[in-house]
Amino acid sequence: MKAVQNIIFDLGGVLLNINYGATEQAFVQLGVTNFHELFNQFHANDLFSNLETGAVAEERFFEQLQQSSGLQLTREQILTAWNAMLLDFRTESIAFLRSLRSRYKVYLLSNTNELHLQEFSRSFQSAFDGNQLDDLFDAAYYSHRIGFRKPNKEAFEWVLRQHGLVPEETLFIDDSAPNIEAAAQLGIQTIHLLPGNTIESLGL
Repeated sequence: MKAVQNIIFDLGGVLLNINYGATEQAFVQLGVTNFHELFNQFHANDLFSNLETGAVAEERFFEQLQQSSGLQLTREQILTAWNAMLLDFRTESIAFLRSLRSRYKVYLLSNTNELHLQEFSRSFQSAFDGNQLDDLFDAAYYSHRIGFRKPNKEAFEWVLRQHGLVPEETLFIDDSAPNIEAAAQLGIQTIHLLPGNTIESLGL
């Protein structure tokens, strides 16, 4: 096994605490009783998948969700429910990530969307003295901006290609097994971060 030169981090469940159930419950309280079938950690229907690959505009997302629910939901209600899953950043993990910059090239690869990006960026700035999340990394890549989402191999290949990274010299850390499996198939070293574990406990 080659020595790791580069580390690609997932965001939610790795650096940012996420509770998918909070968003599901928020939508259930609004009357959207089948939200789990539409979106969860391991699945996204076409609407949510398109949102996370930039294939649908934000306003169209709100319109389609209103139509599919059959409910008179406001934009603000949908946005509040959609953002409910975003909790707090892991302070110790952020500090540890900063310490890695002297030994590795570090990158971010996150399945997300512009609505969530705006929210967790504000949260990071508030928690860390106005600093920018992207400044933690040599480069940060978000699925809705590059047009590919994990576990599609194109998402990983995008990062590798942008920086000329050798897969065998690159480590990918994610909390989702399908994403880990997809990266491993490309020859990338992987760590599946299980619930309760943190990046600072990995011995990097």
